[in-house]
Amino acid sequence: MRQAAVRAKPGEWIVGRGWHQSKWKQQPQPNYQGYPSHHLLSKAAPQNPVLLVHRSGHMNLANQRAMQLAGVTPSTKPPAGGEILTDEQGVPIGVFRETAQSMVTHAWSKSLENRSSAEKEAEFVRQVELAQQACFSHGVTSFQDAGISPAQVDNLRSLAEQGRLTLRMWIMLKDSNQELERCIPALLQQNSVPGKFTVGGIKQMIDGALGAHGAWLLEPYADMPESKGLNLTSVEYLTKTAEIAWKHRLQLCVHAIGDRANRETLDLFERVFHAHPGEKDRRWRIEHAQHLHPNDIPRFAQLGVIASMQAVHCTSDSPFVVTRLGTARAKQGAYAWQSLLQSGAVLVNGTDAPVEAIDPLASFFAAVARQPSQGSPFFPEQCMTRPQALASYTSAAAYAAFEEDFKGSLVPGKLADIVILSQNLLRVPTDQLPQTEVIYTIVGGKIVFRK
Repeated sequence: MRQAAVRAKPGEWIVGRGWHQSKWKQQPQPNYQGYPSHHLLSKAAPQNPVLLVHRSGHMNLANQRAMQLAGVTPSTKPPAGGEILTDEQGVPIGVFRETAQSMVTHAWSKSLENRSSAEKEAEFVRQVELAQQACFSHGVTSFQDAGISPAQVDNLRSLAEQGRLTLRMWIMLKDSNQELERCIPALLQQNSVPGKFTVGGIKQMIDGALGAHGAWLLEPYADMPESKGLNLTSVEYLTKTAEIAWKHRLQLCVHAIGDRANRETLDLFERVFHAHPGEKDRRWRIEHAQHLHPNDIPRFAQLGVIASMQAVHCTSDSPFVVTRLGTARAKQGAYAWQSLLQSGAVLVNGTDAPVEAIDPLASFFAAVARQPSQGSPFFPEQCMTRPQALASYTSAAAYAAFEEDFKGSLVPGKLADIVILSQNLLRVPTDQLPQTEVIYTIVGGKIVFRK
């Protein structure tokens, strides 16, 4: 931050992402619940507001200047579903959990309002170009975006119509129920650029992340026994979202990480499905489904709910999962891929970028080996087989978006989206899988990346 502050203009916001207190070699001093205070950060950049987003995206760290601009004081109360961490004297330390993040991000957003329309458009197009090329370089030809605003949908669709967006995109809308009701009819009238851009779902979040102690659990955290995590969106509010999704034939895709969050979501889905017994194939999804009570694992297949998971989270989070949940809960329901597959559930893979890097090959390795960077495999009995892992990234992912008729497998008549790799994922020794490289990425028969 000292280096960034030297480069920045006085008063300019410094924004970053990626820190994770459970991945540091040693805890900062002082710390509160293992989280850092703002003091060193404030000293490093006294003239610049600083906003650093947690790797999970469910927490941020702000310096004193950023908190001043956000109007945060010791008497400030967090919004529902959020927490402002404080020291022993009740003074905010600069860490904002879950919905409380908005207090600082709104101040940052306000600082951007004076940009011209041309500046905003140029930045947006540049972001899309960089993101698209990052996807192609990692062999990603289709991207399921888990939650963007209606305004962003219009901008992305325009790029697709102009031929400037080659990456195939399937979109989940994310906004308030009131705004969704207002905008969905118009959005769906011009819903898609066939085979390139589709609005297919609605995204909501019922809880937070395990790394930030925000996942909603049935029993308290093993390392924070006073907490069971956070419920970010009430079941009543989600019920209204479900009604909107059902009315417009959109898939409801709910972020649920903790076992309580997953159970509440499955219960909600079940109530909606039972209220409409004549329609069976809606393919509603739980995004992440990371920590399940054993009794809820068979319910995915029974209800036709898709488990949209990210294998790389398992190996990335494994250093702290047992600490958060205890051994018994981690073994029974943490990243229970094989249990879900054996019960008949459809399991979809991904990387949850930018929480993790856009790297399907790293996630494939995590799926079949569950091998962290250090230590033993994480409950290896839940590993996927290689064909299962490959299907989770191809045919199952296409099925999860109602796109299996034209993508997800190499069959005459389907889209010519092809990735050529340096090794055969089904045959190379497991310890050599991480050396696999993308040689070519082909979209619609045209080479869009070559090594």
